[in-house]
Amino acid sequence: QVRLVESGGGLVQAGGSLKLSCAASGRSGSSGAMGWFRQAPGKDREFVAAITWSAGTTFYADAVTGRFTISRDNAKNTVDLQMNSLKLEDTAVYYCASDPNYSGGLYWPTDYEYWGQGTQVTVTV
Repeated sequence: QVRLVESGGGLVQAGGSLKLSCAASGRSGSSGAMGWFRQAPGKDREFVAAITWSAGTTFYADAVTGRFTISRDNAKNTVDLQMNSLKLEDTAVYYCASDPNYSGGLYWPTDYEYWGQGTQVTVTV
C-alpha cells in the first residue's frame, strides 16, 4: 500500500511561484511513475505532469509546459512540482498520484492506483 501526502499549496498572486511536494511511503523498487493532476470546481480532474522513477522521464500538459517542472528524489521518495508564472486558471486542488506498474499510460486518472488527499492552489489577481 502506497501512501501519498502532498504539501506546499497556498495562495499566490498571478505571475508568482509555488512548489508542491509529494511524499510517497510504502513504495518499493525503482519502477513506476508519479503524476500530478488538478481539479477545479465543476471541472474534471486533469493531467498536469508526470515523471518516471527510474529514468526521470518527464511529461507535461500543454497548458503548463514551460512554466511547471516536475522532479523526483528517489532516495527520499518525493516528487516535486515547481510552478512558475502562475495564472488565474491554475487555481485548483492539486493531487499527487502513483502508478507502481507504469507501462506507458500516464495522462488519465485511471492510469494511477494511489492518490493523495490533495492540496489547494489559489492564484489571485
